Amino acid sequence: MNAPTRLWIAGATTVTGHALSRLAAADASWTLIDGEAVDLADPAAVDRFLATARADAVIVSGGDHAGIAGNLRRPADLITNNLLIAAGVIPAAHRHGVRKLLYLGSSCIYPRAAAQPYAPDALWTGPVEPTSAAYATAKLAGLRTVSAYRAQHRAAFISAIAADVYGPGDDFSPDDSHVVAALIRRAEEARTTGAASLSIWGTGAPRREFIYADDLASACLFVLRGYDDDAPINLGRGETTSIAELAELICEVMGYRGRLEFDASKPDGVPLK
Repeated sequence: MNAPTRLWIAGATTVTGHALSRLAAADASWTLIDGEAVDLADPAAVDRFLATARADAVIVSGGDHAGIAGNLRRPADLITNNLLIAAGVIPAAHRHGVRKLLYLGSSCIYPRAAAQPYAPDALWTGPVEPTSAAYATAKLAGLRTVSAYRAQHRAAFISAIAADVYGPGDDFSPDDSHVVAALIRRAEEARTTGAASLSIWGTGAPRREFIYADDLASACLFVLRGYDDDAPINLGRGETTSIAELAELICEVMGYRGRLEFDASKPDGVPLK
């Protein structure tokens, strides 16, 4: 791709999308295309937009998502929304001459029992974590769609699997936030109300790999320019933190001094990711 490259971030309102927009806007080699108003789950709307956008490159970072509670509460929403996005954006990008596309998957698509650290050749070798199975199935379908367009049309489309992302623009809602944002919100609520204790789902033992949104965005832009292979590429830090360690750190930063109570009756999810 020759600079400046016309880039559409499909999902600019997500935490990763916010970071991608900041970094790309500050780099003269990218020209951002404003497509925030496009309903990514409406294939016709996506097609109309890309027909006139003259995009050279697309990063698919959008899609409905949630933490464990949200995955258990509304799996139908999560699978439908993410399937529609993959089935709409990827084919339309090919039809309208997009030269490079990056589809972002999630670490929850790895089999629950896959060997650690996760490697792309472990995909499809076993069942995923049940609490996020609907969402993971849709994201796996997105990866397979990318692979199919490479095979049939020789499209320079790639996919990447991101570690758990956090940062500015995150979802702090009680219903759909992931663990970092959820703990920040709840620690602040406990601090301001003077609560004696803070209840946290699970045992606190599971370990997760986290990545700051700007670091993930930088990695996305790097692989968009320099990576071209059928195999997905992992984007992460290579270090893990337990949920208990994370909770202690967040409470320290937020100034909450109460007790942390881990509710083992609630699901932990994957032991190590």
